[in-house]
Amino acid sequence: MKLITKKIREELLDNFNNTNKDVLKPPLKLFCPWGGATWLISEMEHDNEDSLFGLADLGHGSPELGYVSLSELSSITGPLGLKIERDINFQPDKSLTQYAAAARAIGAIR
Repeated sequence: MKLITKKIREELLDNFNNTNKDVLKPPLKLFCPWGGATWLISEMEHDNEDSLFGLADLGHGSPELGYVSLSELSSITGPLGLKIERDINFQPDKSLTQYAAAARAIGAIR
C-alpha cells in the first residue's frame, strides 16, 4: 500500500505553507499493524519531502509532536513481512494541536 497518495501529498504540502498552525488538520494517519505505534501527519516540507511533521505515539505512553522520515517509516518491516500502513478510513475531526492535547492527557492517540 502506498503510504501517501497524490491528494494527501498536496494537502501536506499546503499545510506546510499555512502560517496558522493551530488549525491544521492532519490528513494522514499511519499505524503499525503489529504494535501500538500511530502517527498523525499534518505537514510535508517542500524542499525535503522525506521530512513529515506530526504527532507520534510509539505506544510508550508519551505521544509527542515532531518530525519523522517517510523513508524510514516505509522501510520498517515487521513480523510476516508486515509494513507500516495508512488508515484509509481516517477522517480528521480536529486540529493536530487538539489531537496532541488529547493524546498527552491520556498518554496515547485515540
